[in-house]
Amino acid sequence: MKTKINRRRFIQASSLFLGSVSVSSLLGKISQAQTGEAGGRIKKALGWDMIQEKLSVEDKFRLAKDVGFEGVEVSTHMSKEKAVEPRVLADASAKVGIPIHGVSNGGHPDLEAAIDDAAIYGATTVLHVVRANPEGSFMENYKQTQELIRKAVPHAEKKNIKILVENVWATFLIEPLTMARYIDEIGSPFVKAYFDVGNVMRWGWPQQWIEVLGKRIEKIHIKEYNLKVAMKEGMGKGFDFPLGQGDINWKLVREQLKNIQFRSWATAEVRGGDRQRLADISAQMDKVLS
Repeated sequence: MKTKINRRRFIQASSLFLGSVSVSSLLGKISQAQTGEAGGRIKKALGWDMIQEKLSVEDKFRLAKDVGFEGVEVSTHMSKEKAVEPRVLADASAKVGIPIHGVSNGGHPDLEAAIDDAAIYGATTVLHVVRANPEGSFMENYKQTQELIRKAVPHAEKKNIKILVENVWATFLIEPLTMARYIDEIGSPFVKAYFDVGNVMRWGWPQQWIEVLGKRIEKIHIKEYNLKVAMKEGMGKGFDFPLGQGDINWKLVREQLKNIQFRSWATAEVRGGDRQRLADISAQMDKVLS
């Protein structure tokens, strides 16, 4: 016996089903947008120490959010100096709704402790600086620093936090092919690059570094650099310029970031200040990264 199907009920049921799928899809998109993952865009952050108004921890997060930042990066020295306990920062971050996306560990050898801090904050990465050893062998330092990172990889995997090698003025890994090789030889998807746009101007051009490092780049630091002033007044003076008013070709930087489909955090690493200063930095970032 064939079952008769009521056409009206079939259409109604179908509509309800399709409607539920559409609503579910929409809610998924809204959820992605709320976490800053939708739209394939670069997310804008600043360093916690840049917020220099005398405010409570929560109000500092609110200030950052008010002036247009979507996230914050903290340093491991904060927990070591007990200036603000990691759990206090994490709770305030969650309450205000602005994530701590990363932890900067500098060149400290205790990577596992930095990874533990990152886990408390809900961060996704730890920045690690590889420094030169002018008193010893280049290749020994190269291998020893790689081994330090390798030993921390199992802990990084367990906590689901990536270790990002940054290019700094440490006179080591000062050209992109060497940095790419250094990361590739470690051989882990949990070890990638934290690319600083301004730092490389001392030795090369950021757009070319981005071209070479490609998908190895997980996050970027943003600062400006003026080569002419650096040559006349000292290398450190080259950083003393607002974003977009130095010698970085931001158009080419944007093009290369687009070519590698960069979709992650860009964190300002410049002199901080009060609300107005931070609002200016936020606007400058919009201009150079738009």
